[in-house]
Amino acid sequence: MGAYLIRRLLLIIPTLWAIITLNFFIVQIAPGGPVEQALANAQFGQTTGLSGSGSAENSRAMLNTSPGDSQYRGSRGLDPEVVAEITKRYGFDKPLHERYFKLLWDYIRFDFGDSLFRSASVIQMIKESLPVSISLGLWSTLIIYLVSIPLGIKKAVRNGSAFDIWSSTLIIVGYAIPAFLFGIMLIVLFAGGSYLDWFPLRGLTSPQFATLPWYGKIVDYFWHITLPVLATVIGGFATLTMLTKNSFLDEIRKQYVVTARAKGLDENKILYRHVFRNAMLLVIAGFPATFISMFFTGSLLIEVMFSLNGLGLLGYDATIQRDYPVMFGTLYIFTLIGLLLNILSDITYTLVDPRIDFEGR
Repeated sequence: MGAYLIRRLLLIIPTLWAIITLNFFIVQIAPGGPVEQALANAQFGQTTGLSGSGSAENSRAMLNTSPGDSQYRGSRGLDPEVVAEITKRYGFDKPLHERYFKLLWDYIRFDFGDSLFRSASVIQMIKESLPVSISLGLWSTLIIYLVSIPLGIKKAVRNGSAFDIWSSTLIIVGYAIPAFLFGIMLIVLFAGGSYLDWFPLRGLTSPQFATLPWYGKIVDYFWHITLPVLATVIGGFATLTMLTKNSFLDEIRKQYVVTARAKGLDENKILYRHVFRNAMLLVIAGFPATFISMFFTGSLLIEVMFSLNGLGLLGYDATIQRDYPVMFGTLYIFTLIGLLLNILSDITYTLVDPRIDFEGR
C-alpha cells in the first residue's frame, strides 16, 4: 500500500501541471482580459471627465489620434505610454512563455501572487474564503450521508413496500427542486422575506461574535448556517439513497447471504456485519465527488444568495472579472483537494475491505 500511495502522490504533480497549463493557454486567447478591461475603464474615464478644465487637460494629454501598434483593441485613442503602463501593471509586458514558466515556478512554491483588482494576496483571500466553503461542504455532506445511508438500507430491506414507494417519491421531488429555488423559499418563509424572521440572511456569524461566550458562538454559528445547509442538501439525498439501496439489494441476493440465513444467523448480524461492508464500497467511492460538488458547484448560488464569502464565490467573481491570479489560485486549490480526496477514498476502501489490494493491481 505504501508504494501505491507514493505513486498516487507523484501523479498529482503531472495532473496539476496539465490542468494549470491547459487553462493558462485557454485564458490567453479569451477576449476581455484584465488589460482590455483597464483600457476600457480608462477610455470611459476620458469621456466622463471632460466637464472640468483640469480633467479635460488630462484627457487631452492621454488621447492620441495614432493608436500605435498595440495588440489591444481597447487601446485605440489612448497614448501608447498609457497602454504600455497598463500592460506592465498586469504583467502582460513579458512574452507568453516567460509568463508561463514564471507561473509554474510560483505555483511550485505555493506563491499565487496578488489579486489584480483587490489589494490583497491570493493566498490571503483563499484563507479567508476556505473556512466558509469547508463548513458548508462538510455539514452538507455529513447530513446527506447520515440520512441517505440509513434510508437506503431501510428501503432495501423493505423493497416494494409502501414506505419504499413514498420515500422514493419524496427524494425524487427533492432532487428535482433546484437548490437556489429552495433557498429562495427558505428566505421568504424563515429569513424575514414575507413570513417568519427566525434566521439571519447574511454571513456565518453575527457582528458581535467575538464577544460571545463559547456556547454562544456555537449557537450563533449553527443559527447562521442552518438555512444555507438546508438549501444545499435538498437535492443531494436521491443519488446516494438509491445507490445505497441498490448496493444492498445486490448483496442481499448473493449466495453468501442465503448461506448465512440457512445457518440461522440473526438478520441484523447478516445485514450489518456481512452485507454492510460489501455494499458500502460503492458509497465510499462516491464520497469525493459528493464532497467536491457540495464544496463548490452545489454551493455557489447558495453562497451568493446568503452572502457567504466562500471559495466558490471567490472563484466565480474572479472568472467574471478576469482576475487571473485568483482564478488560477482557486483552480489549483480545488484540483489539489479533489486529488487528495481520491487518494483518501482509496485508503478508506482498504479499511472497509482489507481484501482490496491496490498495490497488487
